[in-house]
Amino acid sequence: MMSSSPLAGTGDGDMESLPLAAASDYASVASTFDPLLSSSPPSPPAPTAAAFPLSRASSSFVDPPSYADVAAASSPRAASSPATPRSARAAASSYAHIAVSDPETAAEPAATSLVSGSAPTYVSYLVTSAALPSGRRHAVRRRFRDFVTLADRLADAFRGHFVPPRPDKNTVESQVMQRDEFVAQRRAALERYLCRLAEHPAIGPSDELRVFLQAEGRMPLPTSTDVASRMLDGAARLPRQLLGEDAVAPPQDVVQPAKGGRDLLRIFKELKQSVVTDWGGVKPPLVEEDKEFLEKKQKVQDWEQQLNSASQQAEALVKAQQDMGDTMGALGLAFVKLTKFETEEAMYDSQRIRAVDSKRIATAAVKASRTCRDLNTQTVKYLDTLHEHLGIMLSVHTAFSDRASALLTVQTLMSDLASLQSRIEKLEAASSKVFGGDRTRLRKVEELRETIRATEDAKCCALREYERIKENNKVELSRLDRERREDFLEMLKGYVTSQAAYAEKIVDGWETVAEETSGYGRRSDNMTS
Repeated sequence: MMSSSPLAGTGDGDMESLPLAAASDYASVASTFDPLLSSSPPSPPAPTAAAFPLSRASSSFVDPPSYADVAAASSPRAASSPATPRSARAAASSYAHIAVSDPETAAEPAATSLVSGSAPTYVSYLVTSAALPSGRRHAVRRRFRDFVTLADRLADAFRGHFVPPRPDKNTVESQVMQRDEFVAQRRAALERYLCRLAEHPAIGPSDELRVFLQAEGRMPLPTSTDVASRMLDGAARLPRQLLGEDAVAPPQDVVQPAKGGRDLLRIFKELKQSVVTDWGGVKPPLVEEDKEFLEKKQKVQDWEQQLNSASQQAEALVKAQQDMGDTMGALGLAFVKLTKFETEEAMYDSQRIRAVDSKRIATAAVKASRTCRDLNTQTVKYLDTLHEHLGIMLSVHTAFSDRASALLTVQTLMSDLASLQSRIEKLEAASSKVFGGDRTRLRKVEELRETIRATEDAKCCALREYERIKENNKVELSRLDRERREDFLEMLKGYVTSQAAYAEKIVDGWETVAEETSGYGRRSDNMTS
């Protein structure tokens, strides 16, 4: 993320090649003087221990300050940091190690091309893991399509949970960016994704994640994720459903959202129920009455807006600190060139002494530039918590959508039951007017009663699924509040500590330079007074 600095390449070489005399050579200046200051000969300050040594062996341009130096030596605030909340959650997961590495390009199986060497290809990654408590290591090859399959399976199995979102496909970026850079970014994103899944208290020990990490070979596509087959099945079933056959969704289907496409009649019914409820002003037979959940949902939406604003300001801060580092480096390089010019053109020893002081300022500016860049790295490290929690909001919205979808399914089935019961009452009333009863109508009533029993079973399953999703939402909201407090406390502590430590480092460097050049400044003041 850091841009190249104008100091790269030439700055160090210019500094090392300056033909400056040693400080001891200037201690014997007696008869020469600088006409810019006075007609009296100046007396240079005695050499002191410089914070930025001038010798080649210890050039301050060679070794920029590291964060360890700042935290350990420069700041009294620094101390051994305890385990972070993220590391504690990772330690509590079912896996001791998860890594994604070694990207390889391979040709699509059974791919054909008219042009030699232009067959479609894909990139696979080596996924290694070590499960606890055995510690046994597994290594499997997975491509991005396998990660998509895993995400779909988790979405079906953990409705109502805040499932960490998988990385996007980024089709545009893959065409714009350099291939190696894109693959490296995707590899890192996939590794973070798997680690977050392992840290989730419900998903970490799940069979879905275990199979993905340990099963050899390709990941088979489950029927629930094959969109084309779902749509074909739904289209094939629709005529039978319209004729009254297979009109009631089986219990195993009502626990999944209708948007999959396998049951088109159910999609139409739920769409009708949604329109009647939202636009018709008709109160559904079951409504969301959990006031605590509704309040938390509104708070989450307000929190997301504030989080989005804070994330944008964090990006602006990172850009400003990067610009500060680059500008400070450019200033240092300008002083390097100025020092070189004044040294080569100097006619008096006092001018050379001033060149030494200018070199100290140049060196301090370059070190400050590098410190700013190190500080920016730490700023990104800590304030990335804002962006990470903003990404979690996508999972929160998905979990809330699962809840709304499950509630809509229950409302639709209850409306169907009411409609079926009304039809039975009308048929019985019409049949009672016929002497001896209308056998055709009575037979239709029996069929409707059978449909009611099947619909009632489906409603019970859908209601249980709705209650399960409600409980999952409650648990996940509590977990989100807890982790948010922990993560943001850690973020603020780390951000403030790093800012203070690096600011102290920069101040110490400039104070040392000010002390080293104070003698020359005092002489200038004396000459002007």
